[in-house]
Amino acid sequence: MKFIEVTVHTSTEGSELVADILWRYTVYGVAISDVKDVIALQENKVMYWDYMDDSLTADKSGDVLVKSFVAEGDAPDVLPQIRADLEELTANCGGVMPLGSLETTTKLIEGDDWIEIWKKHFRPIHIGERVVVVPEWIPYEKADSEVVVKLDSNMAFGTGEHETTSMCLELLQRYLTPESVCLDVGCGSGILGISAVLLGAKQAVLTDIDAVAAESSLHNCKLNGVQDKCRVQRADLLGDLKITADIALANITADILARLAADISLSVRKGGILILSGIIAEKLEGVKLIYSQNGFALKDTVNKGEWYALSFEKV
Repeated sequence: MKFIEVTVHTSTEGSELVADILWRYTVYGVAISDVKDVIALQENKVMYWDYMDDSLTADKSGDVLVKSFVAEGDAPDVLPQIRADLEELTANCGGVMPLGSLETTTKLIEGDDWIEIWKKHFRPIHIGERVVVVPEWIPYEKADSEVVVKLDSNMAFGTGEHETTSMCLELLQRYLTPESVCLDVGCGSGILGISAVLLGAKQAVLTDIDAVAAESSLHNCKLNGVQDKCRVQRADLLGDLKITADIALANITADILARLAADISLSVRKGGILILSGIIAEKLEGVKLIYSQNGFALKDTVNKGEWYALSFEKV
């Protein structure tokens, strides 16, 4: 079987938004390669490098490369849809954050060669003081204080620090207790819910509208040995889910967070914590306002790069 490697040239700020678009059209994985992160890690000598190759630092343009793979037969239908979504991204966000050129290139890959090409873009990622996210095929010797979250090779996972995810996890560690029941809305790979349980939460419920994401989250729960404490449900945001969470997390775009506000206020106990991420500066005050109108009091505002995360207490 032949595959088309799709590469979009973007910026650090736009890389996660581009990755979200590519994930709509592939089940074979999305990789983010940010040369600044690779160079920094080489200089700091804090990671394993036997699985990296020189091509990752060969691009001198400064672009962040977001790559995905689609079956050759699907490409005539998929590629125009990707282009249309990138044009929509430019229209919606191009005026408020740098997105880079969004130039898209394609290359034919024979057989399963894409798997080895794709794996070159991955490394362990340290998030906060304790969490280390590790691709399952990379050997990693953890420190005593670390919690290792393994992700399967078909997950969206890149060489970037994933600012929106890292802020969620850092805020989570401020509030988590052994009795916490956690809710992860728009779970994707399941990283937030799985991390919550590995960090000591009593239980986690994970939801995602995408069938592939829900399946992948369930697989990653099993990979990390937390399937008995995690429940994965395919749903549009909360759907008809009935839960009273101590901590709820949602790492999605501001517009979808606004749609979530009324429902999630019914799913967080009084005194419970809500953590939101994936918010750009221009949407920040709007998100704060709608959640204050739905029974939440702001506690923390965290910023990394172009992104913001918020924590609230249910009042």
